[in-house]
Amino acid sequence: MNPDIPVLLEQVAQVVGAARVLTDPSQTSPYQADWRGRYQGSALAVLMPGSTQEVVELVKTCAQLNVSIVPQGGNTGLVGGAVAGAERPSVILNLSRLNRIREIDAQSNSLTAEAGCILANVREAAEENQRQFPLLLGSVGSCEIGGLVSTNAGGTGVLRYGNMRELVLGLEVVLPDGTLWNGLRALRKDNAGYDLKQLFIGAEGTLGVVTAAVLKLFPRLNVSATAMVSLSGVKEAVDLLRFMQEQVGNRIEAFEIMSRRQIELVLQHGHGLQSPMELDSEWYVLMEIADSSPRWDAVSELQNTLETAFEQDLVTNAVVATDVAKANRIWELRHNISEANKRAGFTVSNDTSVPISKLPLFIDQVTERIERNVAGAAVCHAGHIGDGNIHVIAVLPRSVYGTSVECEAAAARINLIVHEASVELNGSISAEHGIGKMHVERLERFKPAVDLQMMRTIKAAFDPSNLMNPGKILRDRAEKE
Repeated sequence: MNPDIPVLLEQVAQVVGAARVLTDPSQTSPYQADWRGRYQGSALAVLMPGSTQEVVELVKTCAQLNVSIVPQGGNTGLVGGAVAGAERPSVILNLSRLNRIREIDAQSNSLTAEAGCILANVREAAEENQRQFPLLLGSVGSCEIGGLVSTNAGGTGVLRYGNMRELVLGLEVVLPDGTLWNGLRALRKDNAGYDLKQLFIGAEGTLGVVTAAVLKLFPRLNVSATAMVSLSGVKEAVDLLRFMQEQVGNRIEAFEIMSRRQIELVLQHGHGLQSPMELDSEWYVLMEIADSSPRWDAVSELQNTLETAFEQDLVTNAVVATDVAKANRIWELRHNISEANKRAGFTVSNDTSVPISKLPLFIDQVTERIERNVAGAAVCHAGHIGDGNIHVIAVLPRSVYGTSVECEAAAARINLIVHEASVELNGSISAEHGIGKMHVERLERFKPAVDLQMMRTIKAAFDPSNLMNPGKILRDRAEKE
């Protein structure tokens, strides 16, 4: 049944005001496409609520009129999860105006933030209260808490703190029928039945709309040291991580790997960025160690540890940052990867994970297979050694792949190669980016049938009319029919 669009627009305008209902293409276009420009949406309108109660009323209205809802935050995702499909009438529910930090409880090490709070602002608020919120990724200045929860975001701090699933204490969620579930509790221990919040973390908006979250804070770091090291291979990077853990324990704040080709692309397209060391090796690790104790000499500890690593042939060269500015220049290489690759060409970025011990074999296999089967692909690697999640990135030159059809065909071949290799090694096709629209068919191909059936059962229980972000994670029933 097709909805009465004039009635829909009139009713939602009564909830948020006409100015917060965007229908003109000149206004809606930034919300209708994904960040990389691979997907173009076709939502009837973009709705911009300013409170949880407005979200409740909007969801109730859409449910009554049989209109699908696509929740959207900063729209920085990489798998098309926040773009409206054309299979059924839908609206985008943009939550950026829900941007209040409701409470900071320093004694409980918790912070309650609404879904539209930008990550950088949450981190700054924690810092002002002598605490830290450790999640950090390249889109820190634009990604929002609701999206980070819904995609179970990872970033560079997973090794020490875990991904978003480990950083959320409680949630507030509007369910598909408009019911408000208040699970905003700052409890470390709560064993009273099912842990319901975990159902919504990583669900990509398919089970409900996250409107607020209680986040876990940590003591503020007072000392840190950053280094960039060169090494001969991925195996040496895995060995170096093990060695560093033996020497400094859980003080490793970040441990990221980058291939030389990836650094070269960042330098070429990164608007003046420079490497602090000569690029004469194939692989580089960017690392930071940190502690809350001001008496610990992090720089000396890192220098001494790397000297021993050099003696054991784990590294070939190293540069230790002596001040914050130099440390920032090192990390800029990592955090500018997405932007630089986007400028370099059509980018196919994979997000698989495999057991850490299998990383060297995995990287060798996917690099060889892509280069053999996809003409002109520049294969790069960057990611998180400590959790087995190295992003396999193929940049396709626009001079070779001139049309979207050619690009998407090459992307499909690359994704299949990477996913097959990860599953062969008992890994996952998605470590932190999610499934979204991009990987729905591959999830069906690689996920066991019993897993898919359990997921469909949960979806049907929460959203029997399939109105919440249809076609994401699981294939839209309308599309199958």
